[in-house]
Amino acid sequence: MLSQILRTLLSSLISAGLHYYVWRRVVRDPRWPRRAQRVATWAMVAMFLAAPVTMWAARFGAASLATVLGWVAMPWMVAVALAAVCRGSLDLGLAVRAGGRWLWRRVTAARGAPADAAPALADAAPADLDRRLFLLRAASGTSVMVTAAAMSAGMASARGEHELVTVEIFLPKLPRALDGFSIVQLTDLHIGVTIDRAFVQRVVDRANHLEPDLIALTGDLIDGKVEDLRHDAAPLGQLRARHGVYAVTGNHEYYSGADPWIAELSSLGVRYLRNQRVTIGQGDASFELAGIDDHSAHRFAGHGADLAAALRGRDATRALILLAHQPRQAREAVPAGVDLQLSGHTHGGQVWPFHYLARAQQGGFLAGLYRRAATQVYVSRGCGYVGPPVRLGAPLEITRVVLRAVS
Repeated sequence: MLSQILRTLLSSLISAGLHYYVWRRVVRDPRWPRRAQRVATWAMVAMFLAAPVTMWAARFGAASLATVLGWVAMPWMVAVALAAVCRGSLDLGLAVRAGGRWLWRRVTAARGAPADAAPALADAAPADLDRRLFLLRAASGTSVMVTAAAMSAGMASARGEHELVTVEIFLPKLPRALDGFSIVQLTDLHIGVTIDRAFVQRVVDRANHLEPDLIALTGDLIDGKVEDLRHDAAPLGQLRARHGVYAVTGNHEYYSGADPWIAELSSLGVRYLRNQRVTIGQGDASFELAGIDDHSAHRFAGHGADLAAALRGRDATRALILLAHQPRQAREAVPAGVDLQLSGHTHGGQVWPFHYLARAQQGGFLAGLYRRAATQVYVSRGCGYVGPPVRLGAPLEITRVVLRAVS
């Protein structure tokens, strides 16, 4: 509870800073007509307050209010962030230009240029003020138009069709009899405020259509309590694969109540691997599948990633695939001899240019296939979204992993 309060306070402080910057540079400084400024100011205040209200409404069971506000307040959060990036980029360009002009004056003065090489500031002041005001308004208008276009594209992407990504992964220890074994990976669905049963059903139908040998759910399926989202999550019970449906926890399961959700999804036929390992296949035509709790799970009683426990007693001559929500958990997987790790968590950055933050936070992992020593790591962009229904530069993904034996 305390950690969630602290996260809310921190996100509110960051949001307040972004709102103030955008308000100052887009609303106040361009000196728009007073009435327009007043309307824009109060609208921004209302939208700033709507985001935390939405999150707390979702947390305390006011689902209808959270859903209504979620379609407005959540996209607004992204819009403000994108507007700040856009306006900040323009400000940086203006600062570089001003710095260049200042440096030129200094160089010119040092060379002994005549005093009239540049017009006196007092003489140019009226023209300069008009020009500055024009540039400020042009920059503000550009920021708004670019943000609106980006938001339109991002919301269409978040609610559009899932991209089917098929990736072939060669495993030296995979038996020839299992060449072509397919795993459909679904991750970061984030059932909650704006992702409802219809969205989940669409994902389930697409996954089943692929007729996979195994389905792997790599965490962050849920954003809310069981009693609020049981109906929306129910289609997950329709997932079908020849060798079963396996899952691991993500960090958002812990925000939502991991134990109740593990029990609920287990009742729907999903098997959770909590620091456990199972054999897929029979005899020599088999490999080992392991799963560990999320990287952050140690903060919750009775939970915590324990790869050593999951791998205890394993046969090192058999191929080993690990399900781990966060790709940075490869730090333990690589020295442990894991052949392939399947992860999610990053959403591929979800909204550009925040890809760079996601990559840094996960130790260089963002999306796609990576190799670390003898371990391969595949990071899916995810089949949902967290918070705002916006994905920019990171489309929705359903992943089909095809395992290949090495001759």
